[in-house]
Amino acid sequence: MPQVDPELFDRGQFQAELALKASPIAAFKKAIRRAHDVLDARFKEGRDIRRLVEDRAWFSDQILREAWDRLAWSEDADIALLAVGGYGRGELHPYSDIDLLILLDNADHETFREPIERFLTLLWDIGLEVGQSVRSVDECAEEARADLTVITNLMESRTIAGPERLRQRMQDITSTERMWPSKHFFLAKREEQRTRHAKYNDTEYNLEPNVKGSPGGLRDVQTILWVARRHFATLNLHAMVGQGFLLESEYALLASSQEFLWKVRYALHMLAGRAEDRLLFDHQSKVAALLGFEEADTKRTIERFMQKYYRVVMGIAELSDLITQHFEEEILRAGENGPASPLNSRFQLRDGYIEVTHPNVFKRTPFAILEIFVLMAQHQEIKGVCADSIRLLRDHRHLIDDDFRSDIRNTSLFIELFKCKEGIHRNLRRMNRYGIL
Repeated sequence: MPQVDPELFDRGQFQAELALKASPIAAFKKAIRRAHDVLDARFKEGRDIRRLVEDRAWFSDQILREAWDRLAWSEDADIALLAVGGYGRGELHPYSDIDLLILLDNADHETFREPIERFLTLLWDIGLEVGQSVRSVDECAEEARADLTVITNLMESRTIAGPERLRQRMQDITSTERMWPSKHFFLAKREEQRTRHAKYNDTEYNLEPNVKGSPGGLRDVQTILWVARRHFATLNLHAMVGQGFLLESEYALLASSQEFLWKVRYALHMLAGRAEDRLLFDHQSKVAALLGFEEADTKRTIERFMQKYYRVVMGIAELSDLITQHFEEEILRAGENGPASPLNSRFQLRDGYIEVTHPNVFKRTPFAILEIFVLMAQHQEIKGVCADSIRLLRDHRHLIDDDFRSDIRNTSLFIELFKCKEGIHRNLRRMNRYGIL
């Protein structure tokens, strides 16, 4: 985030305007309107979207500090203002909630009740969309232990005002050593994701998708980062390359896909004038135009834009599956690398998951790209594909060309899949998920 951006927020001018009037509300509202207009103009100019969402969070920090400091806290006041959730990550879209935690050293809320109420009233008066909670450090631990959403929000916290030591205490008391070890956290997040996907019929191809919650949406990227944070203590996508979970090319694809969806979400908020994550029919042509998908034929414009959207979310879904499988092997089955049981010369089972016997299997015998799915349908005990073999499948998809499709071995394998008594639908979905169909 920027250290200073006078076009976005000029502290000297703001302080001067505060001094001119008895009520601070007008000065705050003027600063918020100006920042909103500046950021929207930068978006329309094509500025880097990552910088834009970080700049909006930075501006919100400045406004909140100004509001907080009006209460003239004593230097030894055991109270701090924290950003949590997406705002805690330093990311904010035009109408996203500004999630705040007012953190106390102890559970005696009465000491600070009056200034807290004045602070929150000011935020409401100046029109900030705020989601807030007031808790002591111990209350944070109690709530986090019982609630997956709370522990997730607290993991992404940073101090805006007040003593940093309170946040550090809160981080210590909610660490993996005290609660939610990475195994339990991963299992809970995986189930949460499955439930969310079911809400959207487990498909990336909804006609009016939700860019945040639908399969392949922004929440899937964030779920990866949450699990990584709990297990590896990092919220950085690129750090996963060093951990061996992503290749550089996969990281680049995931980062660019996230940025595209951020642009779509920013445009939706800007057009709707409120927090709107659904890519409704009424918005699709306008969002497409804002993102540069302009053609004389409006229908063609929407078609090109939505094709791009579906390619992006499918790419995220594929990488999410790959990384989730890596997490399962690293977090759930660490140290359980049992002996391999051969299925044939190309595939074997290890700990219930199918894997190739050699990294050149698909290159030497391209028909194995289909064979792996037939084997999974024939052997219901197979839980899935190991992460390295998923990556090899992805890397050899280019072998599926006209010659591949006309090869009798491949057509026979595809027909064989439909002859299986069970697992046809599940494995067709896998084929689609891994980009084989």
